[in-house]
Amino acid sequence: MFSSLLSNKTPQLALILITAIWGGSFITVQYGLNFSSPILFVALRFAAAALAVTALSWKYLNNFKQKEVFAGFCIGMVVALGYGLQTIGLKTISSSESAFLTALYVPLVPILMWLIFKKAPHVMTWLGVLLAFFGLVFLTGNGFGVIQLHFGQIITLLSSIAIAFEIILIGYFAGQVNVHRVTVLQLFFASLVCFHIAPFIGETQLPAFHWQLLIVLCALGCASAGIQLVMNWAQRMVNPSQAAIIYAGEPMWAALFGRIAGERLPVLALLGGLLVVFGVIVSEWRPKFFKKSKLENNHSP
Repeated sequence: MFSSLLSNKTPQLALILITAIWGGSFITVQYGLNFSSPILFVALRFAAAALAVTALSWKYLNNFKQKEVFAGFCIGMVVALGYGLQTIGLKTISSSESAFLTALYVPLVPILMWLIFKKAPHVMTWLGVLLAFFGLVFLTGNGFGVIQLHFGQIITLLSSIAIAFEIILIGYFAGQVNVHRVTVLQLFFASLVCFHIAPFIGETQLPAFHWQLLIVLCALGCASAGIQLVMNWAQRMVNPSQAAIIYAGEPMWAALFGRIAGERLPVLALLGGLLVVFGVIVSEWRPKFFKKSKLENNHSP
């Protein structure tokens, strides 16, 4: 009976596992920045991830279509922007704070969808955004005063907007392209974009060889490949709302790993982080009350 129950919950358990790995990537990236400048680190990270996904998806990598190349390029651009800004931010803020701020991409997605496609957000989305905003105020150390953000916080918030666009673009192209081919292309394009941007911001030399850097890059590359493939597999059996709630635990895992590594967020910041996570969960929650009211309205004369 236990084995049957475990088997039924395998997709959910797999998503929890990759969410924990995802949360652990923040402190891993921060450690890797001891050996490399930010944008070149992201370029090398995605080059490693692209090679890992290529190895795991080799049989699908033929007959590339023009739309798949276009999709890979568009997604790769925002991936480079999102993770590049996030990595720059990690130079000045803790991995825990970065994870909480990045999580704001979840409630941002429906807001941006509304602005772009005129698709009105659910009332729970607005409530989630409000909670996340108050969380942001506490997390960034502003209390009840005027919001004042420093460079690392601003750049990380901008990264969450770029990551929200990544989610939107993936959703837009999802039914039109082969997921394996586009995943490989977006990772290669993200790497190339970062390599091209690096000289313009003063990162002109590749980092010196360090075994620690090589291990970090290989670990992040394999983790990215595994996360993507598990997400593609598990989300065929787990509904999007449940998956989003599982993903909302990512900053909590990041905070846990950060604490193990010696990070100590102030109590007010931890409260803010919890409000952000709660806002993320609320933004994806659809109570039965709203479904019942909608059904009644549809049947009313």
